[in-house]
Amino acid sequence: MAVKEATGNNDGPRVEEYLAYTGFGKGHAWCAAFVSWCYGKAGLPAPRNAWSPALFPLARRYTKEQIQGGVIRRADLFAIYNQKLGRIDHVGIVQKMERNWILTVEGNVNNGVLSKRRSLATIYAFSNWLD
Repeated sequence: MAVKEATGNNDGPRVEEYLAYTGFGKGHAWCAAFVSWCYGKAGLPAPRNAWSPALFPLARRYTKEQIQGGVIRRADLFAIYNQKLGRIDHVGIVQKMERNWILTVEGNVNNGVLSKRRSLATIYAFSNWLD
């Protein structure tokens, strides 16, 4: 069964479960909470944060050289930057790298959890929470 918001307002049983994992209730943006929940289900204690910029500290970010060298792997995180807000405002999980594309799993896209194909040109940063 696909995960969808109940009313399109960051709500619904599964969405609220993701948010609760990071200490928030319904109505909050939940892409980072979804990522954190997935890591928790995989037995990893971190990240556990609903604020997407917090999932990209410099110590965990890949450098351009690392990215060009092909180090991005399954379960790394990717960030989308919002120029208007002046910050990262979306995060998801890398499923696979395909040349200049990534296949993803992300929450809070079209009011649900989706797999998407994104151009590397649209990705602001990648981070490693596996090591």
